[in-house]
Amino acid sequence: MLSVIALAVLPALILIYYTYQQDKLQREPVGNLVKAFFYGGLSVFTSFLISVPFMNLGLFPREIHSLSDAARTAFFGAAIPEETAKLVLLWLFLRKCRDFDERMDGIVYAVCIGMGFASFENIEYLFASGSDWVTVGLGRSLTAIPGHFGFAVIMGYYFSLYYFDRYRAPGAGLKMWLFPVVGHGLYDWVAMSQEVAPELSGAIAIAILLFCFWLLKWARNHMQKHIVSDSFDAITGVDEQ
Repeated sequence: MLSVIALAVLPALILIYYTYQQDKLQREPVGNLVKAFFYGGLSVFTSFLISVPFMNLGLFPREIHSLSDAARTAFFGAAIPEETAKLVLLWLFLRKCRDFDERMDGIVYAVCIGMGFASFENIEYLFASGSDWVTVGLGRSLTAIPGHFGFAVIMGYYFSLYYFDRYRAPGAGLKMWLFPVVGHGLYDWVAMSQEVAPELSGAIAIAILLFCFWLLKWARNHMQKHIVSDSFDAITGVDEQ
């Protein structure tokens, strides 16, 4: 049991540590990171409050039989409920967080929430996979975990833009939700397409890995943008708030 939990959580913790290490100007209190991580776990259950009504309304099917079913399930069964829940929990966490005083902080806390979500989801998948839990865990550590990480960086990046630079980035308020949803939905659509096109499984796996690689590169570059902006403000004494 402990081995399953360790495999499910360790990749997420590594990505949290990596993000934490990038925040060199003024690192966030570890207690905040732990709290945000469990907010992410709570977002798993919050997402059900959205996905279950969506399913009852017929917005996505219980079983996938076509590419259309896969698309509806990807967006209405996963991307919209999950990214909405994560954004709501991120907002609830940051609205009274006195330590949220740099752009990079938004990414740090969004990653903690995203990795909290991914960890609790991963635990569920690994326990459900039975004797194949090692294979499933290793596979998800290369795909699903980096995917959630990338979506979290996107959300945190635009959340901070909206909070600190909204007058220079008027679309950030929408992008903090829309871009993670679109990325997540496309990712899941491709992944779920294997159920109706198993002959394309190899090509789909390669496409997912390439997408995750691109997502990680995007995340690193945009972290650097916020780090540079925070450094400039620290040097010049600019206060955006």
